[in-house]
Amino acid sequence: MPLKNAYVQLLSDHSTSERPQTVVKPSTSVVVETQPSAYPMVQPMKAALYFDNADGFGEWRILIGTNATKKLREFRGSDGYKFKIVVKKIKELSNGHFSDDNQKRLDGARSGVPIFEAKMQRDLRLVYQIDCVPDHDGEIERQAIKIYEICTHTQLNRIWDAMNHHLSGKGKEYIQRCTYRNPPVHPGDKVYLPAVFPPEVHEVVVKPLPLALGDQEMDQLHSLLVLDKYITFSQALINGLIAMKDVQHVFELRLVHLFWSLYLSQCVPSPQERKIVECTTSCYVLGRSGTGKTTTMLFKMLGIQRAWQLHSEGSGMPRPRQIFVTKSHVLATKVEEYFVKLLDSLSLAGYTLDELAMLKSRNMYRGLVDNDDVPDAQSGIPQRYSELEDHHFPLFLTFDRLVRMIAADILDTDLPGAERATRLFARSQDPEVLDSFVTYEVFVHRYWPRLAHLTKCLDPWPVFGEIMGIIKGSEMSLRFDNGTLDKNTYCSLSSRTNPTFSDQRECLYALFEAYSRLKRHHQHHDIADRTHAVLKALLGGTPLKGPRVDFLYVDEAQDNLLIDALLLRLTCSNPEGLFWAGDTAQTISAGSSFRFDDLKAFLYRIEVDQASHNVRERAVAPPASFQLAINYRSHGGIVNCAHSVIELIARFWPNSIDSLQPERGVVDGLKPVFFTAWDKDTVRYEQFLFGTSDSHIEFGADQCILVRDEKAKEKLQQQVGNIGVIMTLYESKGLEFNDVLLYNFFEDSTMDLSRWRLVLAAIDGVVEGYKPCQLQAPCFERDETRYVGLCRELKLLYVGITRARKNMWIVDTSDKGEPMRIFWTSRSQIQICTPETDVPHLAVSSTPQEWAESGRSLFQHKRYTQAIHCFGRANMPREVRVAEAYHFRELARATIGIALPSEQCRAFAKAADAFVSCDGEAPGEKLQYYRVAAECYVRAAEDRKAADAYLSAEEYELAAKCYRKAGIFNKTVDVLKSHSEKMSRESADELLTVCRLYYCSKDDEKPPSSLFSSLEEQLDFLEAYGLDVALAVLYESQERYVEAAELHLSEGKPLDAIRAFLKDKANQHAVRRAADILLGCLWEHCSFGVAPKEFRTGIPKTLISLSHQLPLDLLPLRVRDEIKMFQTVAAAEELDRATLEELAVSFFGREENTAALWCLNHVFSRLPHLFPATLEEFALFLRNFYTYSHLLYAVAFHNDPVGERGIRKLFGITQLSDDQYDLQAGSFILTTPNAESTTNDAQTNAPYTHGRVTDVLKERVRLHLRHQVNAETRLCYNAEIFSPCLSFVINSSCNYAGCKQQHVPLSSLDPAQYNARVGIHLQQMRILQLKYSAFPGMRKWDGVKEEIANCIDHLYEAFFPPSHAQGSLADLDLSSVENSYDGMRVMRNWVRGAIYSLHPRKSTDFLTDILRLIKLSSVFGESDALRSANCVRLYRPVELFRHPGHYIVEDMIYSIQSFKDTSISAGIFGLQHIIRNNHRVNLSVLCDCIEETLSAFVITLRLKNNPGAESLHDVVLPRSWLIGKNKLDARKDVRFINHLLDDIQYLLEKLRSDGATENFSLMYRIVTPIHRNIFIARVCRMLCLGRELVTSLDSTNPPLASYNCPPGLAARISSIITNMKSNDPDRATPYIYRKYTQAAREDFLRVIVGYDENHAISNLVHLRCKGTRLRTSRFPTGWRIEELNYSRPDEIPTLLVLRVPPRSLLPVKASASVLQPGTLPQTKPVEDQVDLSFNIEHAKDHGPVEDVQDPLPDDDQPVPTDVAMDEKESAACLAQCDPEGQVDLSLETEPANSKAHEPAEDVEGPPDDDQVVPAVVATDEEESAARLIQHVFRQHCQKRKRRLQRTALWRERSAIFAACLKHAQASGLAQGFYRLLYLGPLPHLLLALKKGIAIATSARNRTKLPELLLEKGHEHLEEMGRKRSEISATLKRGHELQKKLNPDSEFHKKRDIDGLKDAVLQVKEFLDRIPGGEKGAPEELNVAYKAIVAVKQVPKKEKPSLNVEDLDLYEY
Repeated sequence: MPLKNAYVQLLSDHSTSERPQTVVKPSTSVVVETQPSAYPMVQPMKAALYFDNADGFGEWRILIGTNATKKLREFRGSDGYKFKIVVKKIKELSNGHFSDDNQKRLDGARSGVPIFEAKMQRDLRLVYQIDCVPDHDGEIERQAIKIYEICTHTQLNRIWDAMNHHLSGKGKEYIQRCTYRNPPVHPGDKVYLPAVFPPEVHEVVVKPLPLALGDQEMDQLHSLLVLDKYITFSQALINGLIAMKDVQHVFELRLVHLFWSLYLSQCVPSPQERKIVECTTSCYVLGRSGTGKTTTMLFKMLGIQRAWQLHSEGSGMPRPRQIFVTKSHVLATKVEEYFVKLLDSLSLAGYTLDELAMLKSRNMYRGLVDNDDVPDAQSGIPQRYSELEDHHFPLFLTFDRLVRMIAADILDTDLPGAERATRLFARSQDPEVLDSFVTYEVFVHRYWPRLAHLTKCLDPWPVFGEIMGIIKGSEMSLRFDNGTLDKNTYCSLSSRTNPTFSDQRECLYALFEAYSRLKRHHQHHDIADRTHAVLKALLGGTPLKGPRVDFLYVDEAQDNLLIDALLLRLTCSNPEGLFWAGDTAQTISAGSSFRFDDLKAFLYRIEVDQASHNVRERAVAPPASFQLAINYRSHGGIVNCAHSVIELIARFWPNSIDSLQPERGVVDGLKPVFFTAWDKDTVRYEQFLFGTSDSHIEFGADQCILVRDEKAKEKLQQQVGNIGVIMTLYESKGLEFNDVLLYNFFEDSTMDLSRWRLVLAAIDGVVEGYKPCQLQAPCFERDETRYVGLCRELKLLYVGITRARKNMWIVDTSDKGEPMRIFWTSRSQIQICTPETDVPHLAVSSTPQEWAESGRSLFQHKRYTQAIHCFGRANMPREVRVAEAYHFRELARATIGIALPSEQCRAFAKAADAFVSCDGEAPGEKLQYYRVAAECYVRAAEDRKAADAYLSAEEYELAAKCYRKAGIFNKTVDVLKSHSEKMSRESADELLTVCRLYYCSKDDEKPPSSLFSSLEEQLDFLEAYGLDVALAVLYESQERYVEAAELHLSEGKPLDAIRAFLKDKANQHAVRRAADILLGCLWEHCSFGVAPKEFRTGIPKTLISLSHQLPLDLLPLRVRDEIKMFQTVAAAEELDRATLEELAVSFFGREENTAALWCLNHVFSRLPHLFPATLEEFALFLRNFYTYSHLLYAVAFHNDPVGERGIRKLFGITQLSDDQYDLQAGSFILTTPNAESTTNDAQTNAPYTHGRVTDVLKERVRLHLRHQVNAETRLCYNAEIFSPCLSFVINSSCNYAGCKQQHVPLSSLDPAQYNARVGIHLQQMRILQLKYSAFPGMRKWDGVKEEIANCIDHLYEAFFPPSHAQGSLADLDLSSVENSYDGMRVMRNWVRGAIYSLHPRKSTDFLTDILRLIKLSSVFGESDALRSANCVRLYRPVELFRHPGHYIVEDMIYSIQSFKDTSISAGIFGLQHIIRNNHRVNLSVLCDCIEETLSAFVITLRLKNNPGAESLHDVVLPRSWLIGKNKLDARKDVRFINHLLDDIQYLLEKLRSDGATENFSLMYRIVTPIHRNIFIARVCRMLCLGRELVTSLDSTNPPLASYNCPPGLAARISSIITNMKSNDPDRATPYIYRKYTQAAREDFLRVIVGYDENHAISNLVHLRCKGTRLRTSRFPTGWRIEELNYSRPDEIPTLLVLRVPPRSLLPVKASASVLQPGTLPQTKPVEDQVDLSFNIEHAKDHGPVEDVQDPLPDDDQPVPTDVAMDEKESAACLAQCDPEGQVDLSLETEPANSKAHEPAEDVEGPPDDDQVVPAVVATDEEESAARLIQHVFRQHCQKRKRRLQRTALWRERSAIFAACLKHAQASGLAQGFYRLLYLGPLPHLLLALKKGIAIATSARNRTKLPELLLEKGHEHLEEMGRKRSEISATLKRGHELQKKLNPDSEFHKKRDIDGLKDAVLQVKEFLDRIPGGEKGAPEELNVAYKAIVAVKQVPKKEKPSLNVEDLDLYEY
């Protein structure tokens, strides 16, 4: 599941807290406690909820009913004497005084359960019963006294006979327990103690026949048995009565159920309610309306809270965090009020009489207001979940409010897209925010009409429910990223589990898509969007802030979406603290499509998933499920009828509703009346029901007429008028009435009669009065989808029936109602009323109080039209006006998006006027009306009236804002002056600033005196906001010329400003300001690409002239160098390259890349001649040119180059406005490009848009980059440096006069030369890659592919030279190669691309190409490409198959990669096929493959035949043989070595012959006899080394053959070598390999050492096993063989790498170099390292990413595991690239290392090398001098590299560091950690702060108010003022931090490290607040943050691997 990890994470913070630990025994279902709960209050909850009798009362427990309690309260208030008499009588009864007066039987019967009366006064009686009730612990049952009534003697009636009759139905055992009496306490008296009985009663009873009772008596019996609540007559009750507190008391949950569960179900009693309350696990409680779900939930909350109160004193027990959540605000408020009253009642027992007299009832009534309008701030509950504290609990909230609180914490507005998500939850009065939420009403009024073409025969109510509940709100929606089911998923839902719309899925989904389009268009959101937004944050890793709750109670759960349940679950830390209650049969909430079974399954999956991932052992009891089947609200007549509807739904659509026990009423009642057989054509039956037009029947306050929809409601009202409360079924949700009339439900149904007849299938048997044909029902199974709409209809019918408590009347004369009438008749569940029968009396009269109570209830449920009717009947005109006002507002809201804007405004204005006219009674009620009125005025666009209303509502801030919006600034100032202290400081300051801006911008209006307190304040304000006209007058009066010059500049007169500044040269600030303005103008007119000749004419000439007037010594270095830069170019006809290069170096060191690129462009406008350049000179040129190219690339692929000030300055771009730019004439952008442009060259004077300038700039720079790189490439191809001459290397001479290859003496071929040559190849590849990255389309050009292949071939020979004298991979030290990691990335990418693009038919030398690529890819980590390349998998030349199915390319892959046991054999057979079949191949590459196979064989042979650490002891091998993957693996097969030796012998003979040139080739040279001899010598050297391995080095050690070495192997090798001796006496054996052929077997090593004597690179290594007892050879002095001591063979590769020079031990920084004229530093050095297997790890990338498309075919084969990491790295790199391969690089920030892009343009290839030139031989003196110069130069380079700063900010940082160091030395800052921080990360912090301040200053300058703003009015002043204020405050904070942290500040003298950490965080906060971002400062800040604040993580060293993590730039 996608939420699994998030859920485990969310619960992990509670993993250490104690929670109930339970274990379920396998054999039973008994739950055994193994550990006490974290909340002990759960266990004593049984006692916490209940009380004993009052003080002084006896043993008999007294239970008193609701009516008796009301009577006592009346006596307490009106007749204290009677109150005392009643209490006294109750006390007597509690003591068991059962005298004749106290226990007189009322009921006439002398059997059954007796009902008694106790006489108190002449006419005052107390009616009670001796009952038998369970004790609190449930262990026993005891007798108790249950008081029903306190009444007069005349009020006693025959109801008590009926009570006796009903109680007797409980069974004989119950009767005996009630009638039994213990013996008197004292014989002869009548004082008895209560009897005690065991709890269990197993008796089956028969329900007695009902008595014939009248309606009134039935109601009374229903009230006594069902509606009344019985509470203990405790001290708390008495105290509550004495104090006259309006509290509620805990009643006996168990009694009613215990009475009637046996009576109704004829089984053993099951006290469900009590079990629910006392349940210690999570639970689900299902029950129909009125079964007590909310009551049990409330009592459980109360018990836990009360238990905590009783046990918390002194125990330190935390307060339980309980939260009650429901969708209904009304329900949440009522439950909270009831809970508070119950809690108050429980606390009354301990009060004294004096304390009771001082108590006042708590009044939570807020008045007649819509609770949803009450601001969250006035509720006393925080607006953020994280701000909740213990005293806020228990908490009663709506789900919407809870989600808003959570969202306020987790939805960070700083994140992208979070602002939109935050709007989903904002409690705002902004009309746009209010209108963006799609409720059901909005859906009906605004969306449904626009979906008319798709809504035929559909109702909006179920459609909205299907969209919200299934498509968007179901569990399955969590699997989709957009939170909605796709069409296929939705349409494939089962019709049984989701029967709604199962026949219309296609249509419904089309409707949903149309709805979604409309919603997106209007930027609206709905309830599902809100929940998904929060879940996306929580499941995405954002933690829930604040402690989670301990107990969660969700009431009416069916009103929520299923995804809401997940969100609620994530808020609770206790898996056993969940309480879900609801009833899916009444799922009438719009947007709900809910089943409890789905909820259970969903939550079960969550809990199982959590349990499987929980880190600690604990057993959680599974949730308990309870069903409440006893309806305590309606009588049996209504309940039975309603349940029959449920049975129909369950019969036909069992999966659409939860299966529950049959619902029952406690007592029987009147059956619903069905009016039928009325003829509408002849008799107006409405007259019988509602009366005539002259005499309407008035329905009572507790009666309601229900109709299907608004249309039916309007029709009925037109017919009968305003006769009572008329509501739609949807409006009746949550309401109940005594009497309900369901009108024309079937007639208005969308289902036809044929569908309604389906219910007849549920009739068993015959129905009297109906023929069998009339009862015939359609076959449901034949077409189930045809009847799915009937399921919705039956649910609606159930809702309508369950609204009634006492009487239910169904009025419908349509034929469609006939099937249901027959169905009910067959079950005797209705009464039929026809014209011939007596019409029941429908209307009843109600008192004004009842009308008022009903009106308030309807008002709270937002049924305003019905509330108006009730208040009118109650004669309450004030309440009528209030309800009318709210009704008007509802009507106005309904016009949104439908009516014209003017009509909407009129509707809201009408509502606002109505609210203003309303009076208030409750505290704050009138203020709320004014507030709502103001909101309506805002919607009506009447800002003046809105402001007046807000002012009356004491909402002063909103009033001031509305006055400001209306442009009434004088009233705004008045409000600020009078009430600013009651406003937020931020708003008050903002409004004051706006007023100041307004008045100061008006020439004809004097600002009020209260705006400014002083002249200085006014000056500061005018200056800060750039009000130049007003400010200039003040400056002129004070002769402040500098300020006047600034105004000149603001008016667009820079030359005048410069001259004004220069008038005051004594003022250093003025001089510097003049210089800055001068430079800005020079950049504008002499931008990038402007020819030097243009500097000597026009405005540039004037500017250059003014620059000579500046005293340069007063200017900063940057300004001085930039001025010098322009002066240098303008000074002479011949460009001074050296000066420009020096300036470029200076700029680059100070991170002034704009100026650096400007200088470099002039330097490289013409390239130098590099043919005779040395390797070092060429590397320097390439490094400088790469810097230049990379800076061009950074501009070309900047995300928003025009948005960068530096880039605009560089290219002469002037920003005119937000989206308009001007280009200086003659600038680079407008000039003709060097190559053909892909954009039109439109040179116009019109302003350019941002997009246009950006496109043109990027295109011009791209073309310029390509032009320059092409020129550089041609230059490099003509240089000899890239191809050394092999003949000269071996023989120190070359006989080819036309040789264009470099002649390098053998003595200079050291490791440094090897690495340098690799470096220049990599650097050139990086340069080419920049061009390819700029033009991705070039990648498909054949010329580019050839160019890349050529570069790869050169690089291969650089890595694997033909001769070992030139070096090998063992000498590779990437730490000495500049930018090696970037170069290696490019190389690896090119190799991968070459592998994919290689095709046998298109390659002229396929075998050589594939062998090179195999080698490179295997060594450098791209071997995965080989597995899926077409040339390996698909396009296989037939000639390269050695046998059917055996492709030699695969053989060579296995051989070189060496990861299989058969790799040696595969190499042997692959080489055999190449050699024997005379395939054309590069000779050097072939020898590389032979050496790879032979080395693997000889090492493996030693490992196999001599296992253990000593297997390689006393072995001499080349270092390159021991470097590589899987070399030290003894599992390889070595059986076929003789085949290899045969092939080698064949090859040697072929090379010795003259025909070798036909099949062999070399790079850029033909195979000459010299070359053949060179490679013969190379093969002989291999064989000699191989033979030395298979024999011992001296005679004392036995030969290896004795350890199962193949017989004669050494002899065979010797024979091959000896056979190379020339047999022709006239033709001597060539010297190159002569000694091999002449040497004796034991002298091979001596010959090898002799040949290597003059080599600069030591190639051989002698392996010695530490601690061995074997003899070790001793070599003669002077032999260049290094010794290597090892302990285990697997250590050898590591030890070999550690033997390279120290700089490559770890991935350290490349050494810095001293900057000299003519040199440039590398762009950004990186750490370089190669691992043991030469898999180059990726460094952190900051440059352009390779834009290489993946050429893999669709049928990719699995990639081997050894390349998985490389693939991940490639994916990570590609993920950083945008769709166009662009990378965000700024010229004002440090240019990052370029990670090369993909190949592109075709270029010229290298010239032919087949001409020879005479050899040049150096003298010994010259060679000695060269070596000395080389040594000195290397030392110089190392020193220069150490001094070179690696980042572009080095100059600025160095200056700050110098200041810190100077002050540290001067002030004597003591040694210690603080000094390290002071000299280390502090300069980074100060530089970040400095850059931030500069950016903030620039932002402030950009926010000056333009003059045109005043012409447009005042509307924009507030926004501009706010921005100005924010940036000013931010800048002020930055200056404060700068002053605090400056090197010489007092702050550092305290050496407070914690204070320094806090300062870093403050700087970070400052940078975060800069508008538009900090742009460059994060790099510096991150260094400071890591060093000062962040916790250091010491990486764990892993052996034998080296550390390949990037190091920080500095380590302190």
